[in-house]
Amino acid sequence: MTKTELAIHGGQPVRTQPWPSWPQWDETERAGLLGVLERGEWGGYDTAVTEFEAAFAARHAAQFCVTTVNGTTTLETALRALDIGPGDEVIVPPYTFIATAASVRIVGATPVFADVDLETWNLSIPAVEAAISDRTKAVIPVHFGGLPVDFDSLLPLAQQHNLFVIEDAAHAHGSSWNGQPVGSLGVAGSFSFQASKNLTAGEGGALLTNDPQLAERMWSIANCGRGPDGIGYEHPNLGTNLRLSGWQAAILSAGLTRLDDQLLRRMSNARRLRGFLEEIDGLSPQRWDPRAGDHAHHIFLMRYDAESFAGLPRQTFISALRAENIPVGPLYPYPLYHQPPLVEPFSRITPCPNSELLCQKTVSLSQNVLLAEPHEMDDILQAILKVRQNIAALH
Repeated sequence: MTKTELAIHGGQPVRTQPWPSWPQWDETERAGLLGVLERGEWGGYDTAVTEFEAAFAARHAAQFCVTTVNGTTTLETALRALDIGPGDEVIVPPYTFIATAASVRIVGATPVFADVDLETWNLSIPAVEAAISDRTKAVIPVHFGGLPVDFDSLLPLAQQHNLFVIEDAAHAHGSSWNGQPVGSLGVAGSFSFQASKNLTAGEGGALLTNDPQLAERMWSIANCGRGPDGIGYEHPNLGTNLRLSGWQAAILSAGLTRLDDQLLRRMSNARRLRGFLEEIDGLSPQRWDPRAGDHAHHIFLMRYDAESFAGLPRQTFISALRAENIPVGPLYPYPLYHQPPLVEPFSRITPCPNSELLCQKTVSLSQNVLLAEPHEMDDILQAILKVRQNIAALH
């Protein structure tokens, strides 16, 4: 067994230490949970919920925050509050998690798939424009991997066609565009606190908005249709119970205190990785638009070119790196319009060649890897170089 022999063939792996675990927590979470326990109001009306909502809104420069049980119900709630339903169309990307498009179907509207940009993994604005019809009511851009969509192009287009922009910011806690935090640039911003997310309580979601009437409608939908006075058995609207619990809010408030330090660490390590990749043909990182001053890097994205690796299939490349203890993955196997609930006629599909290509070429790292010490990023470079030097042994 040698250091130069690939670990997948029995050699010594480049990395033997574990990567930072996720989630991260300390006594702050423990104290917050104990506070909820002792107050005895464990549900959605515990003070921990309103405290977190105020803090999360302030962090993202929004006036209002409505929390819910997850980042799928946030999208559904925003769509319902905007009266989007049967007969309406909503433009979404096909390269993302299913919730973005499924939420549109769940409220009775039709998701319309528009292609993404090959370099950013975000919605292509020309593709959005080409997908607009007289039934289009909204666009849901995903800030994929944490990179904000091109708002300078999308917002004027949406205004021109009288479309709502609902941000899917599930990947983008703390990201910003031209100095303004995401989640507060569209009519509403949807966040997820699912277990893998950069701010997590295991599950949970939040909606941000600067529109007081929309905030009231979203709150009512998530609170059994109650009115703004919150009277228990008065239900002027149709709604359901989507309330976040005090337990989750306490965990989120504790995590929020670390968000900015973790954001800076991820961005610094991402810059280091990007510098490495400039030396390696065949692995192109997501293009980081300079207008995105803050990039959450929920996922570090690379586009793999097999020809630059002597025709080595992507999955073989991934398997070899994983054996070196570099936890890369391929992400989505195919665009969302191939999922049974989203095929035609349940959706409208425009040409999406870039999405198809990214499903074949994406190689990714999860956000917790970027929380390691800066010098540990060198292990990723060394593993990639080791695989390249031993390509012949992988054929």
